Amino acid sequence: MSAARSRRVSVQPLLPLPCAYEYLDGGLSLETGAIVEIPLGSRRVLGVVVGPGRCEVAEHRLKPVLDRLDVPPIPAVSLAFADWVAGYTLSPLGVVMKMVVGGRDIVSAAAPVRAWARGGQGSAARLTPARQRVLDHLGPGSMLSGARIRSAAGVSDAVLRGMAQAGLIERVTLPAEREEIASPDPDLEPVVTLDATQVEAADRLVRAVRDRRFSVTVVDGVTGSGKTDVYFEAVAEVLRQGRQVLVLVPEIGLSVPFLDRFAARFGVPPLAWHSELPASQRRIVWRAVADGRARALIGARSALFLPYTDLGLVVVDEEHEPAYKQEDGVRYQGRDMAIVRARLARIPAVLVSATPSLETVANIRRGRFGRVALPARVGGSRLPEVTLLDMRVRGPGRGEWMAPQLLHAVETALESGEQSLLFLNRRGYAPLTLCRRCGWRCSCDHCSAWMVEHRLLDVLQCHHCGTTRPRLTVCPGCGATESLVAIGPGVEQLLAESRIRFPDAVTVIASSDTLSGPGAAREFARSVQAGEVDIIIGTQVVAKGHHFPLLTTVGVIDADLGLSGGDLRAGERTYQMLHQVAGRAGRELRPGRVYLQTFQPENPVMKALAAWDRDGFVAAEAREREAAGMPPFGRLAALIVSSHDAADADGAAAVLARTAPQYTNVRVLGPAPAPLSLLRDRHRRRLLVKADRDVDVQAVLKAWIEPLKFPSRVRVGIDIDPYSFL
Repeated sequence: MSAARSRRVSVQPLLPLPCAYEYLDGGLSLETGAIVEIPLGSRRVLGVVVGPGRCEVAEHRLKPVLDRLDVPPIPAVSLAFADWVAGYTLSPLGVVMKMVVGGRDIVSAAAPVRAWARGGQGSAARLTPARQRVLDHLGPGSMLSGARIRSAAGVSDAVLRGMAQAGLIERVTLPAEREEIASPDPDLEPVVTLDATQVEAADRLVRAVRDRRFSVTVVDGVTGSGKTDVYFEAVAEVLRQGRQVLVLVPEIGLSVPFLDRFAARFGVPPLAWHSELPASQRRIVWRAVADGRARALIGARSALFLPYTDLGLVVVDEEHEPAYKQEDGVRYQGRDMAIVRARLARIPAVLVSATPSLETVANIRRGRFGRVALPARVGGSRLPEVTLLDMRVRGPGRGEWMAPQLLHAVETALESGEQSLLFLNRRGYAPLTLCRRCGWRCSCDHCSAWMVEHRLLDVLQCHHCGTTRPRLTVCPGCGATESLVAIGPGVEQLLAESRIRFPDAVTVIASSDTLSGPGAAREFARSVQAGEVDIIIGTQVVAKGHHFPLLTTVGVIDADLGLSGGDLRAGERTYQMLHQVAGRAGRELRPGRVYLQTFQPENPVMKALAAWDRDGFVAAEAREREAAGMPPFGRLAALIVSSHDAADADGAAAVLARTAPQYTNVRVLGPAPAPLSLLRDRHRRRLLVKADRDVDVQAVLKAWIEPLKFPSRVRVGIDIDPYSFL
């Protein structure tokens, strides 16, 4: 074998394996970062070359790499990021590396792409608003796939077919994965003129981009203060430098208003990356990022792992959102990993929020993060007046969910031609179905959770595992008919009450059930902004990101909903969500009014909301956390033991407890059944590790857990910095 064919390389398989294996490069001249196919036992699997071979195995025992995939190599900074995330979360490097590569369907060769271009006919065809949006995104000479046009313009296939029949657009074929990616124009005339405070904040962000070094700056502004327009100036500077920019959003539903605002500012929308993208579109986006054609990207937390060639800025919008925490698989906090990604690339990170997380506030006070403040709304509008409605004094009537004062406020808004939002963060019709005769309750067969009634779909559904069953008419417990009742309200039940109370109003539900994709979300936003909707009944998907000029009245049906359960962050999360919801009201010149229905008006969260005293609430919350040694003043890690057999889970949890580390600055609590003690047919037990802030929790856990051997049917999950305690 020639010297060229005997060069050794280390390859990390994209499997739950903690280390790389040594191979011969097979004469393929493989550089670090190359994505390859390798033999592993009897299988052919994908891997990433992570460096030269270590010469730990005799050459005659090594197998050659089978093939190199025709995609750009993974950049060194992405490899370093994957290694850092694996070490921090105590996850197998192969699993994290797979998040970077994306899988075989992403990197394998694909068929040519069918796309659309402007047609040569159709000048006399009727241009509806939907057709005009398509043409706006499909500029002269542009060729875009149907999926990209549907996402960007918010139209259906029927619109595209109709435009093709009218000669407005025509089919073209592009080489595989080479769909044209339009470049944003950083020097396009801004739609919005910044005021003096915004200009000062934007200049600071632009300077951070020009410095080309790592920094973290928090854009801390009240709802409606123009935070997006401010950080767009930093985005423009990155684009002028010819570099890439990533904007993270906590939920894909927030991408629709962002896409429209970005397109208005820069001429074209950014590419999007999220779990709902079809495989073909994910392949296009991944390759456009990897070869540098994608200059701007908006994405969910997983977008951090894309192989950027020259990332110049990371923005984390709504940085306080719990949705940035990945709760299964590799458990990581997207906001924190975004900062790590920026540090490794030596670029600035920008965190944006009207209600910064306590962790972010602590880092500002420690001098680790900078801060720019936007204390006032743009255009002269003021924050709405917040009224606490004590449900113990004058609550709704029997079988109703809206208090008289809230009903009157909605009625007044309707008479004035204004819109109202009724907020209830609970999907479906009712969270529990109960038999009045025998007390039977409808629970999931696979989880320790009640099944939620969805009358619009005519099913009962578990919101944890997704199991559905038809709605019941006979009690399975006692056989009684007409004895099953819905307990507690969901948005569908609120819709029924609203239609009885306000029969002439146009009322819509906005939840993840009804806004299932970018097209539905865009149509919802359009209809509200056009004044076609009178009352919105919404969950958290409408709590942030939307600007509805006619929305003046907000009613929170169950303001206490998030305060129960003993969760470490219950008060903080409740405050943040309700603050954001309240911020939807009165965003232009019409004054806003907010009504919080509560049984705990004396609760510090409710008092702070009524007074718009965010800083006072944060200070009180920080004092309590610091006294208890809880994050961000201490460290937490959770161990989740699970098995299909309850005895196995109990036995493994007992072993962990018996071998727990004994340090004065580390305390192990548990084991105890998890609040969701059965999830997807697995019995779950939890242990919580509480440590001082300067403790290397990962080192403690590795020394504790690695020597232990558990049956293969038992899983021990590790969650560093847990957010959920279910």
